[in-house]
Amino acid sequence: TNCTMPVTNRSTIWTNSIYDQLLILLEVILLFLKMFLAGLESIIKFFVPPYEKTLAGEIILVTGTGHGIGRELVMQLASEGCTLVCWDVNEEGNAETRKLLKEKGLGNKCHFYTCDVTSREDILNLAQKVGQEIGDVTIVINNAGIMHCKPLHQQSNEVIEKIFNVNVFSHFWIVIGIIESIEERNSGHIVAVCSMCGIIGLPYAVPYSASKFAVRGLMEALSEEYRKCEETSAIKFTTVYPIMENTGLARKPKNR
Repeated sequence: TNCTMPVTNRSTIWTNSIYDQLLILLEVILLFLKMFLAGLESIIKFFVPPYEKTLAGEIILVTGTGHGIGRELVMQLASEGCTLVCWDVNEEGNAETRKLLKEKGLGNKCHFYTCDVTSREDILNLAQKVGQEIGDVTIVINNAGIMHCKPLHQQSNEVIEKIFNVNVFSHFWIVIGIIESIEERNSGHIVAVCSMCGIIGLPYAVPYSASKFAVRGLMEALSEEYRKCEETSAIKFTTVYPIMENTGLARKPKNR
């Protein structure tokens, strides 16, 4: 039996090698060009800040308003001329937020609802109720979240499932409940309050970190879906990655 080895043309190898090197050189040039343009853009924005969007007339839904970041968001947004829809499973926490707003002479356009964001049915029913009583939500801030700091093997199945129900699946149900009216207007903004744990995993908070990575993936994919599949869409998507804050989720948090 005659075995014939493939004959490789030296000129072909040389040509491919040159081609690969040129591609690498081109990619390096493009990288430096992008870095230069990004730096130039940052300098321009430093001296000429972009125009801030007005929130007057917007109907903004915020979850987790009974404490922490959610409460602080409501306290700041209440003076921006928008209507606020405040959801939290903790009635006492929401009542305290309402009280703090009244003490500052705010809250006339704030509406408080008790909502279990782990329940798809509750979310969809309440979204419909808000639309009927207040109007169509134009901005959503998915902020509600929980965290348990223990080694993974010490976290129960119930705790892990609850973390994902609150931190991840609630985002799905709220977007599904609100997005139809936003699509009809072709205008709106979906905001997810994620975490730095959605970029860098945190020890002793494995389920929490995993849930935040899931939120990051959800928002990136959703943004791409509307950017590519709905080319004329004006709907915006933003993901925020806060560092550890003293919100009650973690005791005495430290950042380095």
